[in-house]
Formats: sequence, C-alpha cells, structure tokens
Amino acid sequence: MSNTKLIHVAAAIIVNPQGLILIAKRDASQHQGGLWEFPGGKVEPGEPVKLALRRELDEELGIQVEHARPQIRITHHYSDKSVLLDVWRVEEFSGEAHGREGQPVLWVEPDALVDYAFPAANRPIVTAAQLPSSLAITGDIAALGGSPDVREAELLRRVQSLLTGQERLLMLRSPTLSEAELARCYETVKPVCDAARMGVVLNGSVALANTIGAERLHLNATRLMELKSRSQFAGRWLSASCHNLDELMHAESLGLDFVTLSPVTSTASHPGASVLGWEIFRELTERGALPAYALGGLSDADLDTAWQHGAQGIASITSWWGTGV
Repeated sequence: MSNTKLIHVAAAIIVNPQGLILIAKRDASQHQGGLWEFPGGKVEPGEPVKLALRRELDEELGIQVEHARPQIRITHHYSDKSVLLDVWRVEEFSGEAHGREGQPVLWVEPDALVDYAFPAANRPIVTAAQLPSSLAITGDIAALGGSPDVREAELLRRVQSLLTGQERLLMLRSPTLSEAELARCYETVKPVCDAARMGVVLNGSVALANTIGAERLHLNATRLMELKSRSQFAGRWLSASCHNLDELMHAESLGLDFVTLSPVTSTASHPGASVLGWEIFRELTERGALPAYALGGLSDADLDTAWQHGAQGIASITSWWGTGV
C-alpha cells in the first residue's frame, strides 16, 4: 500500500441553523457508489484546502461557504486506493443546498447518521459529527466531603450549572469513590442531563457500566490496555484516555468512538508530569483516526487552537469544577 498514491479530499460536515447535517448519495458509477457521503471533492495540486472546499461545495451543492473550521483528518487505505479526508465543519453558508449534479441530498439529525450506509473511511466522520466540541469532566466527587447524600446534592448542583452552557457531554469521574457510590451518582445526574439533552459518560469499569446499563463508558488507560474486545461493553459509546501512540493505536484497533489525549499543557493536579504540547498532539491525531479531545490545563478559550491542531474539542475539569460554581 506504500506505493499507492494518496488522494487528498476536502469534505464538509455542513450544519444548518436547525442543527441538521447534509449528506449526499454517491452515484453508482463512482468509487464506493451507492453509499452516502459528506460532500466535497479532490484537492488539486497546490490548491489550499479551504479554497478546494469552497469550490467543491459550490459546484456540487450551489452553496457559498462563509466560514469553516477544521474538524478531523483521516487517512484510509482501501484495497484499490488510499485517501486523505480533510474534513471541515461548515455552519455558516449562503445559498440553498441542492444536488447540482443530480445526486440525492438529505438533511438529517446527527443521531440518525448511523442509519445510513457510508464508506468505511467515513465512520470517524460520522462520530465526529455527533460529538460536541466541549466535554466537561467532574473532579473527585469524594473530595466534596460530607455524607454520600450531601456529596450527591452538591454534585447535582454543579452539574445543573452546566446545563445552560454549550457543553453537551458530561463525564462522571471519581477514582476514589466506591463503585456503588459512583453508580448512585450516575443515577442522580442522568435524568437531569437527559432532560437537558446532555449525554452522561461513566468513567469506570466495563463491569459497572454493564451492570447499571450505561450507554456511554470511558476507560482509563489501564482499563483500555486490558480490554480485549469492544464487545465486552454492552452500551453504545465507548471511549478512553490516551497519553501516547500505543494507547491511541489500541483504542483504534478496538473500534472505540473517541479518545481524550493528555496532558496537552501542565496542570495543577500533575505539576511535574511530562506534557505533549500542541505539536505532538497534532502528530498523534494525524497518526490516528479517532476524534480526540485535548485535555490538560485547557478551557474553552483554547478551542480554536485545539481545532487548528486536529482536536474534536476541549475536555476540561478545572475550568468548571474548580471555580466553585
């Protein structure tokens, strides 16, 4: 496969004001014909990617891109060709999207993307399109002090403070709590988050997640490297914490949905830890094919920097948990 020419493709996750995402159906005569795709096309030699994206979306859909930002880059090897999918998120555009080349197009809910057949290379794009740009992680719930009832009440108060923000994903993490109390905390916050359409990710063991019927599970690096098969988890979304290429490649080989990569910068909780920095973070995301949240000393003020270095977005603890809200 090393001698196969890499075809550079600019593609777009196009989101309308209602939050729907545009997909188009490939002609039967095309490579991977008959499948659905995110619109875009080949980048010409020497052509800037954003210019190629604007050109292709105008030619294919009749829309003019007003603003786009990086979403994810994926290299995928088919049996007959290799492609680099340079995917951008487009939320500001003019014109009414339609199939200018006769191709069917549809606006679909993000959660409904899984109901459509896409080329294999598009699987991480489908996932990236469904994930938010911010992931809020709880601090150590045990450190809140008091009885379990008092801690759960304070946890719920802090979680409720997030519901008016842009976060749409909350990770429940507390390494020092017993599994029984962590399960109680999960049952406390999940109905509130469900009502606000905020997903709850349990950071714990596969056994606990399966016992309580958690839909989303996040594994620490130790649990990730011990996992033999994704099928061990019965839920829908599986993610993990990664700190190096070996962990990232293991997560990808198991078919996980996304990862956190850390620490990007120094943190108060681990002042002497070796940090990745943004350039190594970018290199890791280029080597992998999973959406990755940047974690470690970051807040939403770092979102643009994160996007420019290949991140799905920012995962943070201190920026909300440590403020005392």
